[in-house]
Amino acid sequence: MQLHPRHAWAVTPREAIALQQDLKGEIDTGRPLALPDVRLVAGVDVSVKNGLSRAAVVVTRLPDFAVVETVLATRPTPFPYVPGLLSFREGPVLEEAFGKLGTEPDVFIFDGMGIAHPRRIGIASHMGLWLEKPTIGCGKTLLVGRFEALGPEKGAAAPLVDKGETIGVALRTRGRVSPVFISPGHRIDLASAVAVTLAATTRFRLPEPIRLAHAAAGTL
Repeated sequence: MQLHPRHAWAVTPREAIALQQDLKGEIDTGRPLALPDVRLVAGVDVSVKNGLSRAAVVVTRLPDFAVVETVLATRPTPFPYVPGLLSFREGPVLEEAFGKLGTEPDVFIFDGMGIAHPRRIGIASHMGLWLEKPTIGCGKTLLVGRFEALGPEKGAAAPLVDKGETIGVALRTRGRVSPVFISPGHRIDLASAVAVTLAATTRFRLPEPIRLAHAAAGTL
């Protein structure tokens, strides 16, 4: 798959923040994505252990979630753990994995944030610039923002708001289970991100493509 790298990864945390500030204006969260046009959904996850990072990208077909392709990449972890700078820790190994893809998914769902991020450029947004394809952030824990109570049923949602800006939704993907935090990454709007996430979710809390990517990355 052709990528569109925007910068080198060997930077300091201060330089990383400056890059985020420079790039965030290029993030496009205004494009609807028609669900009937979505056939191939990729789940993206990275496992880090003992100084090594393994990225997994698993491409699945809707609606049966048949696995079309799985790619892995492993390399030394290049960047310390710094909240809000996950892209610089996981970006290099993801770039390697994406470069191995033989298929072009219609949309990528990341285990991480899109614009639900202090500087509005989480890993799904940042890597979306590399991919120039629709990307979605699916976070398991809240990074930034507040939300009101939501109903107990699957599909219940509440806006995720930070400093007066709606940056995503808290979305219940399984009845009476803690919500996940969905935000557009790049080249997709919020309503489409929610629709794709629900279409990619079965009886578990996490969307099936992410579950499969997590299992593949966890074999490190």
